[in-house]
Amino acid sequence: MIPQLLPLHGIGGRQDLPIPFGLAVAGAAVAIALSFAVLGVAWRTSRYRGDEAGKPLPAGVARLIDSAWFRWVLRAFGLATFLYAGVALLFGVDRLTNPIFGFIYIVVWVGLVPISLLFGPVWRLLNPLRTLHLLLSKAMRQPASKGLFELPSWVGLWPAALGIFAFTWLELVAPDRATLPVLQGWLALYVVIVLFGAILFGDRWFAQADPFEAYATLMARLSPWGRRPDGVLVMRRPLENLDGLKPQAGLVGLVSALLGSTAYDGFSNATVWIGWAQNTDYSMTLLGTLALLGFILFVMLTYSTATLLAGKLSDSSRADLPGLFAHSVVPIVLGYVIAHYLTLFILEGQRTMIYLSDPLSNGANIFGTGLLGLNTGITNHSTAISTIQVCAVVGGHLLGVVSAHDRAVALFPRHKALAGQLPLLIVMVGYTTAGLLLLFAP
Repeated sequence: MIPQLLPLHGIGGRQDLPIPFGLAVAGAAVAIALSFAVLGVAWRTSRYRGDEAGKPLPAGVARLIDSAWFRWVLRAFGLATFLYAGVALLFGVDRLTNPIFGFIYIVVWVGLVPISLLFGPVWRLLNPLRTLHLLLSKAMRQPASKGLFELPSWVGLWPAALGIFAFTWLELVAPDRATLPVLQGWLALYVVIVLFGAILFGDRWFAQADPFEAYATLMARLSPWGRRPDGVLVMRRPLENLDGLKPQAGLVGLVSALLGSTAYDGFSNATVWIGWAQNTDYSMTLLGTLALLGFILFVMLTYSTATLLAGKLSDSSRADLPGLFAHSVVPIVLGYVIAHYLTLFILEGQRTMIYLSDPLSNGANIFGTGLLGLNTGITNHSTAISTIQVCAVVGGHLLGVVSAHDRAVALFPRHKALAGQLPLLIVMVGYTTAGLLLLFAP
């Protein structure tokens, strides 16, 4: 069955392919067994060197990527795409054939993940607001990094975490979220906050406050592309790349917002939740807001408690541990994203590409895609999709366990490293089991 265009996920929801219960149980068992195998057999000392590692790219490739003209080509492409989508946003019709809904909810939000995995932190160049700020800075003859004020270090990634919550609330909870006035209002507020903040604090504001850039940068840590501290472009193992993620204020909030909102997305499609919520005296908007916030706070609380307990069990300093282990949650986020949004991205992504040829819904066929049909062949392979979903969740869990294990043996005394990892392992197993159960829920 093709996902219907219902306002459950902006323009659609993953409600068509719940996995078989037996497969969910098997996946959970495999996750638990392999986790303990990793802890019992894996390396005894840290093997990752983070940003210091990596094999330099060929000189010609590095020169191309770092060349000014190549970077401006990417910036121009991102800005042109932004302006083209803006035509549909400002002048298009208020119905789901308007490509702006699929462009924001599918192409940009979900598409950030594969783009970042394949090409690394390329969104910094594609980000149209960063390009607009750069052009404005050049026009005013001042460095883009210079703002009117210095951004305090305690701010960190908290603005981006709040932005993730705001966008997922729009996508999953807001009433009439698949209507132009609501989307226009949210995007107008987003543009004002991000651009005005960049004027106040310089271009570092994008990395710390733009939810799309923060999300893309986080996912890019699982790509094989990176840069050493000396500026050399390198290729490195994805988990070693992830190991280079520096802890900072708000990082735990950011990963919690991403994991919690994705879990809520699966939960909000469950018939049990929908049936209960519709039979109460409270509005769906209020219940959805509280549930979304509850999922995010639950992830933040359980993860932080586990890392603090790990410090106690390993006789280590505990204050900084949540930030030091936050990178290990990123693969779990990736697994959730793949499992929940695979069919949505493939099917609604196609639909959006078709609609983009006609941004004003007046019969135009600008890119020649307007007359193409939707290829729904993927829906004929429910077993394969279910297997991919389970493997994504379990695989993300295992990568998270490996990342946490490597960090633990680097931080904790050797004789207590195993005991110190147990609280976080238990929480990770809980996240994985919950993720599989959400996929099983009809």
